[in-house]
This record gives sequence, C-alpha cells and structure tokens, in this order.
Amino acid sequence: MGANSDHNHDNSDEQQRRSEIYTYEAPWHIYAMNWSVRRDKKYRLAIASLLEQYPNRVEIVQLDDSTGEIRPDPSLSFEHPYPPTKVIFIPDKECQKPDLLATSSDFLRIWRIIDDDETPADVDIIHNSGSLNNNSSGSRRVEMKSVLNNNRNSEFCGPVTSFDWNEAEPRRIGTSSIDTTCTIWDIEREMVDTQLIAHDKEVYDIAWGGVGVFASVSADGSVRVFDLRDKEHSTIIYESSEPDTPLVRLGWNKQDPRYMATIIMDSAKVVVLDIRFPTLPVVELQRHQASVNAIAWAPHSSCHICTAGDDSQALIWDLSSMGQPVEGGLDPILAYTAGAEIEQLQWSSSQPDWVAIAFASKLQILRVDL
Repeated sequence: MGANSDHNHDNSDEQQRRSEIYTYEAPWHIYAMNWSVRRDKKYRLAIASLLEQYPNRVEIVQLDDSTGEIRPDPSLSFEHPYPPTKVIFIPDKECQKPDLLATSSDFLRIWRIIDDDETPADVDIIHNSGSLNNNSSGSRRVEMKSVLNNNRNSEFCGPVTSFDWNEAEPRRIGTSSIDTTCTIWDIEREMVDTQLIAHDKEVYDIAWGGVGVFASVSADGSVRVFDLRDKEHSTIIYESSEPDTPLVRLGWNKQDPRYMATIIMDSAKVVVLDIRFPTLPVVELQRHQASVNAIAWAPHSSCHICTAGDDSQALIWDLSSMGQPVEGGLDPILAYTAGAEIEQLQWSSSQPDWVAIAFASKLQILRVDL
C-alpha cells in the first residue's frame, strides 16, 4: 500500500514471494468485517453479508500463505439474523480463552468456533447450545453461545448499532443502540453490568479507552466519555459545529489514549480530538473527496491512523506533527485506491503490517510498511 511506486522494500526472499495485496470475492455484498486476534490463527478474518432480508451470512476466511489465496471454510460459515452491524473476535492474542466471535444486529450474539484440535471436553461445555451447521460429520463448526437481550419484557428491541470488546477485561463488551443507550455486558455471566442513557438521540458507535472507561458518538452530534466508577456523569469531549450533524464512527487510540477520532455523517472530514482539550479538534483530516466511512488507529504506533471512504481511497496519516499548524493542512503519507467505495476498514492488532478493507463484495488485505 503506497503512494510511491518506487518505495524501497527489503528484497529478502520472503518479501519477493509475498504479495502486497490479497483479494477475496464473497458471494454477497460485505459490510461487517474484522481480523482474528489469536496468534495461532494468522491471516484469519470474519466477513458478514449486507442483504436486504432476514437471513444473512457470516463467513470465516483465511489466507493460505503458500498459495496466496484467501479461502472460506464452508464448515465455519453460518446464517445470521439481519445484516451484522459489526463483528469482533475475542481479544485474546495468547490463545488462553475459547475461540469466540461476537456479532451485533437486533441483539448482541456470541459464537464459539470449534476447531479440529479441540478435545471432546471442550466441546461438551457448550454442547447444550446446539450447533448451527448440519455438519455433524466434521468437528469444525460454529455454535451459538449466547444471545444477549436486555429487553426481554418487550417484543421490540432497539437495534445494536455497534459494540466494542474490552481488551483489558475481555469479559466486558459495550454496545450502542438506537434507543439512546449504551449497555455494558458481562459475557461470562451473560448479564448486564450497566446500562446508561448515553445521549439525547441514537448512539452510533462505542469504543473502550481502558478497563472502565468508554466513549460514544451519537446522532446528537456529541462525543461523550463515561467512567463506570461514576455512572451519573459523562464528559462531552466534542460537539459538531453545525446543529443536527450526527457523528457516526469513533476510534480511540489504544497506543495513546489521549487521542480519539470521529467521523461526521456524510462528511469527507475526519476530526481528531485530544481529550485533555475538549471541544476543539487537534487536527482535521481533509483529503478525502467523498464521505468517510471508517477509521482505524495503528495498533502498534501512537501517531498513525488509516481512513477510508466513498472516494474508494484508503489513506494513512502520520499525526506526529499534530497540534503544529501545517500550511494547507495535513497530507496522507500512503494512499491506496480500491475498486469501489470502501465501507469497512480494520487494522490487524496481531499482525500490524496488515490492513483489511471491504468494498462491494470484495475483501482485500493490504501490506503496510510504515
């Protein structure tokens, strides 16, 4: 992934053998997508369909390093109610926990991936939840572990717009909903830890900034930070300058939690915030030519961020000069043009040289040399 074709690469045998870009074409339009985190599952991703019907699909795909092909595993493909708004693998690099995948749509769902090398005892733990695949002959399958519904007294539910899995405390998942609330789930107890009315309007995204701190963005145009030790109060970090301008995405910099970034609906601008100086953006990234859809902070660098949008561009920015005025505004250091509008973008935390993008029915993984 680069703006310059004469970028000098290390000419080792492995570098020559490995492509910079791998592509997978799904049988449907891709919306939700994310990387696996486990060290023993390199180049594995989950992708989900965007179909205007109740049954949708989730596929788990993996790059075969020897052939250069991204392949689906049919035994790990499963049906999903409604199009998932987000998918996240459990943040468990060291492979200490069961291999779990979470999805959001009408509810938050937790799925267990059963692999060949799991013992019968491991499988028995969740045997009572029932398999989703009519694939009793193979030991590889995905099983539903739990459906987390906080609104059991009503047949209606506020759809889950997004969620984030707490890396510091993986039993916690925070969800955002169009019903103005954020809900913190304890997925081990399968119970609500906390539910807060977070905003005045629909909540579109949520991100953890630590064990008990999270932030959310909303149709009310604000970024708010919550501390679970003081649930009665929140801090407004930013509000859209124009009234009724929804904020739709939020990214919290894991390497330097002073910084977060947000996207304004139908805007080509990305707003970067320093939580120590609320209300005033520290920098605005303005080189996209159409609406920005996705943002991802580098998992291994405190000053790099990737943005992608309807101009089919994925741009990587170096924010190390943040706060210092740059004449004419900041330019990206790397650019990649995809074949269509990019709707989804994820930067691999366990393999930080790789970024994944989704556009139309294509998934691409791109090698990034910072």
